[in-house]
Amino acid sequence: MTVRVVSGGLQTTVQDLGRIGHQRSAIPVGGAMDRVALRIANILVGNNGDDAGIEVSLIGPALVFDEPAVVALTGADLEASIDGHPVPVWHAARIPRGGTLRFGKPGIGCRAYVAVAGGVDVPRVFGSRSTYLRATFGGHEGRALRAGDVLDVGTASARAKRIAGAIGGVDLPAVSRWSIARSLRPRYSEEPTVDVIPGAHTELLTAEARGRLTGSAFRVSSSSDRMGYRLEGQPLALRDKIEMLSEGVAFGTIQLPPGGAPIILMADCQTTGGYPRIGEVATVDLPLIAQLKPGDRLRFRFTSLAEAQQRLLELERDLSQARVGLDLYHIRGSS
Repeated sequence: MTVRVVSGGLQTTVQDLGRIGHQRSAIPVGGAMDRVALRIANILVGNNGDDAGIEVSLIGPALVFDEPAVVALTGADLEASIDGHPVPVWHAARIPRGGTLRFGKPGIGCRAYVAVAGGVDVPRVFGSRSTYLRATFGGHEGRALRAGDVLDVGTASARAKRIAGAIGGVDLPAVSRWSIARSLRPRYSEEPTVDVIPGAHTELLTAEARGRLTGSAFRVSSSSDRMGYRLEGQPLALRDKIEMLSEGVAFGTIQLPPGGAPIILMADCQTTGGYPRIGEVATVDLPLIAQLKPGDRLRFRFTSLAEAQQRLLELERDLSQARVGLDLYHIRGSS
């Protein structure tokens, strides 16, 4: 099966969970900005958790499917529709042969994810199908999708075929009766409060700056992208000027450049950085930041490493239970 791109949207790319184990070679992890949304989309269509899907940013594409397909829409609600029939987020849906998936205006959030049963089948580069735009590799020709592109789709699993049978609607669009529990969906907001673990250089902040870090809101700058979000607000200052060697950084590291405006490193961030690291965003809250648009605001709240790890363990448990629960639902329904 193939998917033909009629229009590419603002920035539509193929993404999976990223390139693990290559940072020592200066290759970023990359992958989906909102990894929880992509993982849930894959669960809903019966894919493996690391199968590649499509990341849609703000203005969505138009995609035509040459064969009947099962898709799931997660993440931001970008008013998706199949041949004019609305498709809610956090649901699986059946697309008929020749059906077109389109998107409308974004509400809260800016990134939607499309999983297709079988996964988007593009070549792996350094173990991942993710698009890395800055180095133009991975995904489809290392770039955002545009009109005329054709994507191959892999073979659907037995689980995916059971899900397709349960949805029905071979000749007309159809939406699943089931969804993912609301408790599992990230609580997107235009001004979220996110947990931050103190970084290696948090103690170098002045007392006033440390109070501002957690006591005021920061605005997402228009000069933000998949590599990093620049934040606007009252500048933060260090007690003393320091010179640093570059150190390892990760998705969620908060750096403080000389101007005092923090930068949150995002999915396509570099592997090392030479600015002070004043915090690390808890992994479970990264989806909330990934969905922020320029002009949105956020607040920080300090937490401990142990608390952040506990929240992550609970999320992993809940995602595993959701996959098992969906399997049992469809096995019981088909018996």
